[in-house]
Amino acid sequence: MSTGLISLAAGVLIGLLYALLKVRSPAPPALALIGLLGMLAGEQAMRHVLHADDTAQQAPVTRTTGASS
Repeated sequence: MSTGLISLAAGVLIGLLYALLKVRSPAPPALALIGLLGMLAGEQAMRHVLHADDTAQQAPVTRTTGASS
């Protein structure tokens, strides 16, 4: 299971526990969390763009086998 899914599941479980105990969450307002989500999405998108540029610039690798004909 990916780290992101584990983190999401843990957050949901803690949220449910807070709701059951009627504890006020110390988390920032929802608007700030949406901004944070946008920042993370932008970071991931940029990583994919940069990774695509790196692979496009690399020369193709040819593989040879040890078998002779």
